[in-house]
Amino acid sequence: MTKLVFVTQQVDPGHPTLGAAADMVAALAARVDEVVVLASAAAVDALPVNVRFRSFAAPTQALRGLRFELALARELLRGRPDGLLAHMSPVYALLAAPLLRPLGVPVLLWFTQQRAGAHLRRSLRVVDAVLSVDERSVPIRSPKVRGIGHGIDTSLFACMPRREGSLRLLSLGRYSEVKGHDVAVRALASLPEAELTVCGEQATPHDATVRASLAALVLELGLEERVRLADAVPRTEIPALLARTDVLVNATHGPSADKVVFEALASCVPVVAASPVFDALLPEALRYPDGDAEELARSVVRAASLPEEERTALRLRVEAEHSVGHWADEVLAAVRLARG
Repeated sequence: MTKLVFVTQQVDPGHPTLGAAADMVAALAARVDEVVVLASAAAVDALPVNVRFRSFAAPTQALRGLRFELALARELLRGRPDGLLAHMSPVYALLAAPLLRPLGVPVLLWFTQQRAGAHLRRSLRVVDAVLSVDERSVPIRSPKVRGIGHGIDTSLFACMPRREGSLRLLSLGRYSEVKGHDVAVRALASLPEAELTVCGEQATPHDATVRASLAALVLELGLEERVRLADAVPRTEIPALLARTDVLVNATHGPSADKVVFEALASCVPVVAASPVFDALLPEALRYPDGDAEELARSVVRAASLPEEERTALRLRVEAEHSVGHWADEVLAAVRLARG
């Protein structure tokens, strides 16, 4: 019997930032006998039948860590798993390692953020591998870091016919400076026939400050008729949102690998992006220097005229290299490699 433990904060298909974890769990469950999800919360009714859920919810971080270790220890009493994958949270890999390493159980970490905190640096000492979209989408260089592609459920996204009229741009992501929404707004000043929608989560008080600064920038540039600053969209609504989009603007600073880029391409929506991580995926014409609003605007014009066959080819690339099925196969291959 093959059993994997999947650790994350929350498993809910509708969550605006963590919703993809539900697809990852389902893809793993389709390939093994059992997946055990350890999380603070889960939409249990949405889990496959061979997935069990154990909660470690608690009001403080310290208590969550303790309850996580207790939940993992109880799970070990039911039988040794073949591997554990910590999703985006290095701390859980650190907490799991003392229990699993003596038993020979591989500990893996999936991580795609740009910030390298102390937990990530420490986890490199105890995990068997850090899996990410690309080696550059992890802010630490190590032989343990492996690029395996993203995990996108491409079946959720469909190519829509191109439409006439004003150019509809979308910038999707948390209201944080790193997302570069301000660059997208400044680029709109050079695109008189375009309109821009920004959708993002306000996860911290500072995010609200960033959103207020964006609103002030919109007024300063006289773009209030063509820019809409909206709240986060439930993940289940992303396919419909992309279907109403002509070009996705991904202005995130640094070597990011935002999943919405792959989701847009799966919808045959062209993307303009600055991140070097996309240099092997996006044509040069759709990439621009980080922070350069003028060149971003020129890239948008080129993207809007991208031929249908090139849009379709990009979707096929995502299906082949970044589908959630491909991702799950790579995770299991990493587990087998770690087990020897």
